[in-house]
Amino acid sequence: MNGSHASTSTVVRCRVNGQQVEMLVPVRLTVAELLRDRLGLTGTKVSCQMQVCGVCTVLVDGNPVSSCATLACDLDGAEVLTVEGLAQGRDLHPVQEAFMAANALQCGYCTPGFIMMAVALLQAHPDAEAAEVREWMDGNLCRCTGYAPIETAVAVAASRMRGQT
Repeated sequence: MNGSHASTSTVVRCRVNGQQVEMLVPVRLTVAELLRDRLGLTGTKVSCQMQVCGVCTVLVDGNPVSSCATLACDLDGAEVLTVEGLAQGRDLHPVQEAFMAANALQCGYCTPGFIMMAVALLQAHPDAEAAEVREWMDGNLCRCTGYAPIETAVAVAASRMRGQT
């Protein structure tokens, strides 16, 4: 080697929950660390840190990603949405309301990841049927609810978002 070293930090410019963010970050900083530790958005949880459980799911440019396994430097120019960004003031997003109405949360640790995955699903497939909901939610793990209330919540949210209830 000629003695040169790769940069250990980079500037990231993105929008998080509608707010412009620009900061110097270590190249190995994860999106979860950026959100939780640098921006104080602790709704995004971290559990497995191996892209297995879905707890850390956020939306990047409308697509669900595991924030524990995605590098913050890859966010440059992206639009990031976390569970904190769903509500409009005091008005919860229909998916958040449906999770509460269907008792689709118990300990609540996995709930933000499930909610973000449900939002991505319903944006892509507003008429998703039960089998499609199960397929989309397959990468998110919950130890408390038994999944049936989560499926119910997604169906309720889909109906509300279509204006049926």
